[in-house]
Amino acid sequence: MAIKNLLVLTVLLSVLGVSVASSKGLNLNYYKHRCPDAEAIVRRVTVQYVSRQPSLAAALLRVYFHDCFVRGCDGSVLLKSQNKDAERDAIPNLSLRGYEVVDAAKSALEKKCPGVVSCADVLALVARDAVLVINGPWWPVPLGRRDGRISKKSEVNLPSPFAGIAALKKNFFDKGLNTKDLVVLSGAHTIGISNCGLINNRIYNFTGKGDFDPSMNPSYVRALKKRCKPTDFRTSVEMDPGSVKKFDSHYFNIVAQKKGLFTSDSTLLDDPETKRYIDTQVATAGSSFNKDFSESMVKLGFVEILTGNKGEIRRKCAFVN
Repeated sequence: MAIKNLLVLTVLLSVLGVSVASSKGLNLNYYKHRCPDAEAIVRRVTVQYVSRQPSLAAALLRVYFHDCFVRGCDGSVLLKSQNKDAERDAIPNLSLRGYEVVDAAKSALEKKCPGVVSCADVLALVARDAVLVINGPWWPVPLGRRDGRISKKSEVNLPSPFAGIAALKKNFFDKGLNTKDLVVLSGAHTIGISNCGLINNRIYNFTGKGDFDPSMNPSYVRALKKRCKPTDFRTSVEMDPGSVKKFDSHYFNIVAQKKGLFTSDSTLLDDPETKRYIDTQVATAGSSFNKDFSESMVKLGFVEILTGNKGEIRRKCAFVN
């Protein structure tokens, strides 16, 4: 299995233009000698939680994405602050959930091999395994990240659901990700759930004149208005209606029909490259989506990582040592 995984990673990284030998200090066999059962332990805990509550797959994938986009994939989103000024206290992160899965996996690892596996690596593995539990794609997770010691609410600047294509592309480019990664990773919204509070303005008062966003399909707006009353900020809304429990390419069909829930979904039709990708996935029933998603997730896992002597290996993921 290790050889198979290494071959898969070699192919993926060669496609991405990164060699296995110099993959920024990460290695598929990083814990082979010091904690050989690390991946199996994380997988067991993740399966226990996500099999009971499948919606945790989307939640954990979101935690990982939010972590990597602020200070890189260093587990800083997991840190708590007595002053409520850590990343997890920022408004976009207040709805994050699934921390208990990461904590449980880390606790199990500490019993088996204390002080060895970083919380950043645990989160990377949990996100991958959670998606796998709901029959989503698998991707190799090179390991060796170290944990950051800094987590600031003021530094949280995530891609916004209200952003247009230019701002989104800049968000991704700033992290070393490209336009294809943007549209591919947006496909994770196939299992996403949001709430009425984030879309009410878009469907009831888009320009301040009691109108809705003209980029939206009117029939979709009518359906959303039935679910979301003007003063309702709490009711949940599926981001991929009819397919939210299945990790597939159906999200692109929804976007192509102008039924993207957020501006950040709809605006993918405003760029030639992202629109071409969407059209291709619709025309081919998502023939390359799983492969593309796996490749983009590998790239995401290398964003601004800490390795070597940088950072630390936290004993508990919510607190620095």
